[in-house]
Parts: sequence; C-alpha cells; structure tokens
Amino acid sequence: MGAAESLAAWLRLTLIPGIGGKTQRKLLEAFGPPEAIFAAGRATIAGVIGSQAANLLLDTDNRAVIARALAWSAAPGQQLLTLADAEYPQALLQIADPPTLLYVRGRLDLLNEPALAVVGSRNPTPQGLNNAERFAAALAEAGLTIASGLALGIDAAAHRGALRTSSNTVAFIGTGIDRLYPAANQQLALDISARGAIVSEFPLGVPPAAANFPRRNRLISGFSHGTLVVEASVDSGSLITARLAAEQGREVFAIPGSIHSPHSRGCHKLIKDGAKLVETVQDVLDELSCPLRPLLSAATPAQPGDARPQDNGLLPAMGFDPCSLDELVQRSGLTADVVSVMLLHLELDGQVATLPGGRYQRISQA
Repeated sequence: MGAAESLAAWLRLTLIPGIGGKTQRKLLEAFGPPEAIFAAGRATIAGVIGSQAANLLLDTDNRAVIARALAWSAAPGQQLLTLADAEYPQALLQIADPPTLLYVRGRLDLLNEPALAVVGSRNPTPQGLNNAERFAAALAEAGLTIASGLALGIDAAAHRGALRTSSNTVAFIGTGIDRLYPAANQQLALDISARGAIVSEFPLGVPPAAANFPRRNRLISGFSHGTLVVEASVDSGSLITARLAAEQGREVFAIPGSIHSPHSRGCHKLIKDGAKLVETVQDVLDELSCPLRPLLSAATPAQPGDARPQDNGLLPAMGFDPCSLDELVQRSGLTADVVSVMLLHLELDGQVATLPGGRYQRISQA
C-alpha cells in the first residue's frame, strides 16, 4: 500500500463520528495499522470494540471528508501526522490519550524540540501582558519552543514574544485548523503558521465549542516540559492546563502578583499547591532538565529600562499594587499636575501601566 492509501486509511479511522481516540487506540493495539484494522472481519473487530462500534466503523461512508483532508495536506506547509510518523511530537506519546492524527500548518522541526507552555488570563492586566511577552521572548531566546493556545490575552502575548526572537512557537487550537479562532488573532495566526507552527487534532471545519478547549489544553501541557501560568483568576482555564501538566508529570510554574488583584489569585493558588514561584527567567531554566542556551542578558523580561531621573521619586511611592492619582499625590507630597506628568513619562518608558478606573500600577522592578 502506498503512502497516500495508508494516510487515507488513518483518516478513515479518525473521521468516523462516534469512534473516539480511546476506541481508535484499542483497534490499533489489537490489529496494527489502520489498513490491517479494515482488513479484519466484522466479527473479529466486534470482539475488540463491540458490534455497534464495529458496524459504525465499517459502514460509515466518509470518503468525502477523507478527500478534503488529503487535498488540504497537499498544500505547501500543511501536513497530516499520524502516531506512526517520526515527526509526530514524541512528548505527546507519553500522555494518556495522544491524538491519533494531527493537522499541522508550519514548521515540523519545532514539534520535537524542548518546549514550555506559557498560558494565562484572556483578560489580563497590562503588567500581565508585559510579563508574558517578555518572559516568552527570553525563554525562546534560551532555546525553548513556546507553546500556547492562540487565545486572547496572555496566550497571544506569549506567541508574540517568541516571534520577536527565535520565532519558535507552537499554537495548539480548539477548532479545525481551517477555522482559526478568535477572529481578532487572525494576523497572529498567519504569522505563527509562517514562522512557527499551528497544530490541531480536530477535523477540518470543526467550529469553536466549549468542550474542545480542555482537550486542546492537555496537548499544550503534554507537549511541553513545563507550564508557566503568568496571570490567572481562580476559575481560569489556564489552571486546567496547569493541573493537566502536573498529572502528566510536567513542571508547573506561576508568576505571583498583587494580593489585591483577582488576576493573581489563580497563580497564588498554584503556588500554594506546589507550583514553582517565578520571579525571573532563570527560575524557569533552573528547573528544566533539557539542554538550553545560556541567556544573552542577565536582565529578566519583567525589568524594563531605568526610569528617567526626574521620575525616580515616584516609583517607591507607588509600590507594586494598583493605586489612584490621589493616593500618589498623598504619598509623594507632590501636586496632582506634577504627578500626572511623571506618570506619563513612566508610562512611555514602559515602567507604569494604566489600569481601568483611573488607577496605575508599577511594572518595573528597578
């Protein structure tokens, strides 16, 4: 049987509604490659998965969707990977339920490189976005492939950070690979597919659905040596990714934040439960047991440049928790006009972020 016929048999196995990954793996373990499965008799197959599933397997006509998937994979930069392919991510073979087939757009070489998942809130603070992008950039520079889920917020910032340096980033998505979601990240998705890779286990045309994203999350965590949660509320989906990472035997990292911010409580919960507290990029690199390049700079991504001399006095007065203009006036002893000008300078220098409600937060460590 040629390569095209063999791939068509893999697609036939994976494109039958009602025959999920567990049943597919049971058949593969019993019979070997898909062509051997379909060559076995109905009664023999029924002895492994039951009569109802055997009938579904053998009687479903999915030739049209198989042809569509084969046509998709014939385009440049688009590939179908099966469990039997050498390019299949070997890290995913270690998880309990690896996908039988993956749709990949972009660089296959990234799928078996040391990786770190960077995830977090879809509605982050400016400091959270800053930390995600800068940490991802430095970690990618050190040789890690940055994995995330192409979601709004922290995920998108992590992908952007990796694209700034090595471009080593992989996005696992919860839709068919031809249905990129969300729409606001379309350009980012195009950049990732051109310079990194996008991966989906879902057939072409599958729309976004709530049940798809926890399934996607197990691939993000399973693909990676560890998962770094940058910012998350206690009900954030990124905590699902962290839990899956722990169950898969991967490292879990979390960046702490203000005790007053609901966006930090998920990270604080993870730290209480045993996640590694992260203040610098080196904190992550020290825990990973994979060969990496040394950082080109000792500075951590969360440390922008020095403040302007005339603004130095305001940063100590701010602390690291959100505060209002009136609070800064009271703490610094300066007038409101002077504080406003200083805040503008600090914001332009990337050392202070403006938050909703007219509040400000320091994002510089210096």
